[in-house]
Amino acid sequence: MEKVAVFIDVQNVYYTCRQIYKRNFDYNKFWRQATGGREVVKAMAYAIDRGDRKQHEFQNILRSIGFEVKLKPFTQRSDGSAKGDWDVGITIDAMEYSNLVDTVVLVSGDGDFDILAQKLRLDRGKRVEVYGVPDLTAATLMNAASEFTPIEGRLLLD
Repeated sequence: MEKVAVFIDVQNVYYTCRQIYKRNFDYNKFWRQATGGREVVKAMAYAIDRGDRKQHEFQNILRSIGFEVKLKPFTQRSDGSAKGDWDVGITIDAMEYSNLVDTVVLVSGDGDFDILAQKLRLDRGKRVEVYGVPDLTAATLMNAASEFTPIEGRLLLD
């Protein structure tokens, strides 16, 4: 059976789906599509922890689906901007777990991951599937992937 590891950039997916569709990503439908007929070795969702009740409920839903949730504290800078991305953490985990799987699934439109996708595909011989909102996914990331699946229609909650 094909072995897979799944890595989701929760903030990226949330904001890109909200910006383009005014809707939320359907994690249950995604899980069924991305993992069906495959052995899930690792499934991680990376999020920012603001400490509110609604967010904790969402994180528990992710856990019940099968994701390990990694949290980073929300940081507000003195200039009013916010910090809280997981790019380095996702990259390290994807490289580490790639040795155990045939396919790496990355859910993000962030072009910073194009180098990761290329490295996994070309140097490690892995299949790399990227899911992202087409209008907000970097072309370099789409091109670096073995397969790009647009987040639209059936992957969105009504």
